[in-house]
Amino acid sequence: MKQISHEIIYFYGWWQLSVCLFAFIALIAIWWHIGKKQNDFGQIWLALSVLCWSISGASEIYFIESDTKIEYIINGWRSVWSLLNSLFILLSLPWFRYLPSTIKHIIKSKQWIYIVGIPFLFSLLPTLNRMISGNVITVINELDVYYAFFTLGFLGYVLWESFLKRRLKSLAFLSLTCVLVAWIAQIYKLSGNAINLTLFSAIFKTSLIMIFFALALSWVKELSENIIPNSHHLYVKFQKTKLASGKVENLVVLNGFPGSEKRRVKLTPALFELFIKFAKRKLSGMEWLEIKPKNFSIATKTFDIKDYNEVKRLLVCLLDGIFGKGNWSTEHHLNPLKTTLFEMSEKRDRKIRLKIPKENISL
Repeated sequence: MKQISHEIIYFYGWWQLSVCLFAFIALIAIWWHIGKKQNDFGQIWLALSVLCWSISGASEIYFIESDTKIEYIINGWRSVWSLLNSLFILLSLPWFRYLPSTIKHIIKSKQWIYIVGIPFLFSLLPTLNRMISGNVITVINELDVYYAFFTLGFLGYVLWESFLKRRLKSLAFLSLTCVLVAWIAQIYKLSGNAINLTLFSAIFKTSLIMIFFALALSWVKELSENIIPNSHHLYVKFQKTKLASGKVENLVVLNGFPGSEKRRVKLTPALFELFIKFAKRKLSGMEWLEIKPKNFSIATKTFDIKDYNEVKRLLVCLLDGIFGKGNWSTEHHLNPLKTTLFEMSEKRDRKIRLKIPKENISL
């Protein structure tokens, strides 16, 4: 039985070292080609978390072949690399583009480093003390497991939201299944069942690595599909359709986004009239619209746009229609669309016009 256990641990160590090292290099390669240009370092933290598993596999091989087979030292190193793995996963979360609204303010706050760092230190220091002194206190015997529960709770919620916002519902459910398997592996670790623990560890680590790759590919898919075209490649068509109920539906059809599908956006009457006012001015040659200054009180002076927020509301409504409400970001969608659609006067006299060429506009 000891021989079988020895062979299982030896095989598991080499598997963990090689597979996780390969996954680390692959994740870094994806980041190097794509994430680096986006200044997105979330994938670096995820890659480092996978590297911790690889190093843990190397330590398994080292200790099983060495003469120093002290159980509490071996378990101590497993706990250290497990804690670092959890820490790096938690540090990656603020870089996720889509975070649940209920916890977004927590993850994005400056206090996040303390929220994840202080429990990490409280778990790491007793673990190191146990490795040095050899004294095992039951309460702190498996602190890495409790920290892993903390990590998996946040990770599962964020992965669910990320896949769901990218309209990948099957991957969202798959990520929850993976997190559930990881939870079971942690429970087995508390139970001390070595054979089942090794099996579940291999399953959940493989599953999590695949989920990380699915996340990276969903991010690549989003970047390829949700690119805002430049002004010369964007075509706009305005339509008013009378419904059977007698109501009039105001539609804007946008063509030029990646893929053959046209984007149809329904606007409120006020926003539709504002957008079509931009288009009519562009076609007439009198392109500029003037925005009313703040605190302007002279009643005899009329302006084309009462407030710049009207333009922002138009952009937000267009993005909600193109990508779905909550499925876009200011940096990657709102600002590029504003640059594509509108142009401010260089004289900074509160004048704005439609940037799309008039031959791309159809009323």
